[in-house]
Amino acid sequence: MKAAVLRTLAEPFVVEDLDFHPPAADRVLVRTHATPFCSTDCTNWAGNFGKVPPVILGHASIGEIVEIGSQVRGFAIGQRVLVPGTPECGTCFYCAAGRPDQCSELFDNPSGYPIVATDSDGETIRASGNVGGYAEMMNISANQIFELATDLPSDVLSLMGCGITTGLGSVFNAAKVQPGESVAVVGCGHLGLWVVQAAKLAGAEQIFAIDPNSERRALALKLGATSAVDPDAEDAVAVVKDNTGGRGADHAIEAAGPAASQVLAVALARRAGTVVLNGVKALGTTVELVQTTIAVQGRTIISTQNGNVRMRRDVPRYVRMLEQGLLDPEPIITGRYRLDQINDALVASRDLRDLSGLLVF
Repeated sequence: MKAAVLRTLAEPFVVEDLDFHPPAADRVLVRTHATPFCSTDCTNWAGNFGKVPPVILGHASIGEIVEIGSQVRGFAIGQRVLVPGTPECGTCFYCAAGRPDQCSELFDNPSGYPIVATDSDGETIRASGNVGGYAEMMNISANQIFELATDLPSDVLSLMGCGITTGLGSVFNAAKVQPGESVAVVGCGHLGLWVVQAAKLAGAEQIFAIDPNSERRALALKLGATSAVDPDAEDAVAVVKDNTGGRGADHAIEAAGPAASQVLAVALARRAGTVVLNGVKALGTTVELVQTTIAVQGRTIISTQNGNVRMRRDVPRYVRMLEQGLLDPEPIITGRYRLDQINDALVASRDLRDLSGLLVF
């Protein structure tokens, strides 16, 4: 099967034929329907997240099961499944503690990402994030596939494994936004725009969309933001405080990545407010904060991974929101690409021309 392989960091992907390995007893083989080209993989491609070539990137997908390992139960060939970046083994310390977003299969695998294929020279190829969605096939742990009981199209549902879950989970699970509260959203890329939509659904009275890109600010207003702020032209903290009785936002949700965005999010939140941090720009990045903002002013600072979701609980709810038209994915899907166009998708994401570009198979 064909896959886009990252052979050399910061060099174009190579689309080539690979021999995909049959699934082990606890794994399945999934034919890919669609995979978003996430901005995270611009960072992976550049080598800032420690990926080791040769590797197949793409950490959230949707597809159809074509082969099942002997120990897998509860799934059938031909079934459409979500393949998110977060597994849920159900048995590790973190799953047992009610935090499957920190599942050991994602963070504590000493053998590294799984080997899923072999190239024409016999070299083994691994799947980044245990997914490897930039390929016609995915060899996936049964702990990392989730049933989708819906007729929604696969291209829309492919966003569920990353952007939708992270954005909605940041609002519903992490910040726990209540009706009448104020929310400041730092960054209005694909993630921030899901945060905006979720904040609106949660009943936030004020939603401040903060982004230097005018087109993204305009889209945020269309999707539910009540104010848009250009941080390059205005003092975002002053704007938010001026509109919240001098206090700051009840919740500040960072959806950008750079350390400066996280510093800004802390400054935007009022005393005893909530700050939700999502982004990572590079391994080893440090964030420098004013001590009083984190020590004596009562802010709750929450670290999130995939919106702290519980996939089996949260995904059906989010799917219903899409079915009912409460969430609008179309403005966020800004490009569709064939696998052999993946380098075009890379450039469009890197240059901020795409919000979510999809590889459609």
